[in-house]
Amino acid sequence: MDVALEVFDTFIGDKLFAAILPLHAAAYNFTDHTANATILSLSPWKYKPSTRRLLNYLVFATLSYIFIFDKEIFKHPKFLKRQIRLEIKQANKAMPVMAICTTFTFLSEVRGFCKLYDATEDGPGRRYGWAQFPFFILFTDIFIYWLRLWLHLPLVYRHPHKPHHKWIMPSPYANRAFYPLDGFAKSLPYHVYPIFTPLNKLAYAVLFVFINFWTILIHDGEYITDNPIINGSGHTAHHLHFNCNYGQFTTLWDRLGGSYREPDLAWFNKENKMSRKTWESNMKETEEIQREVEGADGRQYVVAETKKKNRSRSRLLPPLVVLSGSIWLTTFFNDNGD
Repeated sequence: MDVALEVFDTFIGDKLFAAILPLHAAAYNFTDHTANATILSLSPWKYKPSTRRLLNYLVFATLSYIFIFDKEIFKHPKFLKRQIRLEIKQANKAMPVMAICTTFTFLSEVRGFCKLYDATEDGPGRRYGWAQFPFFILFTDIFIYWLRLWLHLPLVYRHPHKPHHKWIMPSPYANRAFYPLDGFAKSLPYHVYPIFTPLNKLAYAVLFVFINFWTILIHDGEYITDNPIINGSGHTAHHLHFNCNYGQFTTLWDRLGGSYREPDLAWFNKENKMSRKTWESNMKETEEIQREVEGADGRQYVVAETKKKNRSRSRLLPPLVVLSGSIWLTTFFNDNGD
């Protein structure tokens, strides 16, 4: 993360801090002219406005919503009334708090309390440069597996984790739609890993980008393949059935822990995936588990007839929210120096 801070300081931070807290000029040295000179170092980075560099939740979730997300899910009996709006609202409430909490982990990385390194020569070696990617995935996967198990304990679930399970049939916007501390807790494994294990700084940045894309992909309702190892469609089963598939990237820990549940094969057939028969086959069990885990259901669902009337309006909503939300996020992060 100090790489991001260096870029920020180079183009924005140094000028901003110099304007806010200017230093008095040093006394002129008549005998040593080089001491009076200011040496400017050229930077290979080319500045671009923050609006061009804005790659955030709303932009990529909307791209997934437009090009990948199956709008037939709107007709699902467990899709909520105004769900897209509610997911975006919940995410925008959570992200500022998550950003504040993440500041402390960011500071620890910048201050050198982690085993982050720059060049390959500074790390364990070239082979480790490739091995660090699967190591990171396996470590964070088991960490999140146990974290989700803990979040699903009855006394814990009702407070921090229940808001994210409000979305039984999630959309791409649900990837950040949770209680703030729940979201921050799920990011902890990614910050804990470099405290104990060497990790290249560039690889760290790449992995964070990958994680952001992954969290969108596992909520988009599109299942490319029924892979026995990758936990993509398995996360849909987690939202639908509550008490299974706690892993983030793989099914390994769920298989070892006995919590793995195979996705419905009908989900991988485009003709059957959105059929009422497929939906109804899951509904009875879902409602039984839901009553056991949550008690009374306070959600407001949209019936198919009502949704047909409002479908055109719903499809126009996300781009408008993206425009206003992106402007708000840009202002927020610039003001906070992130």
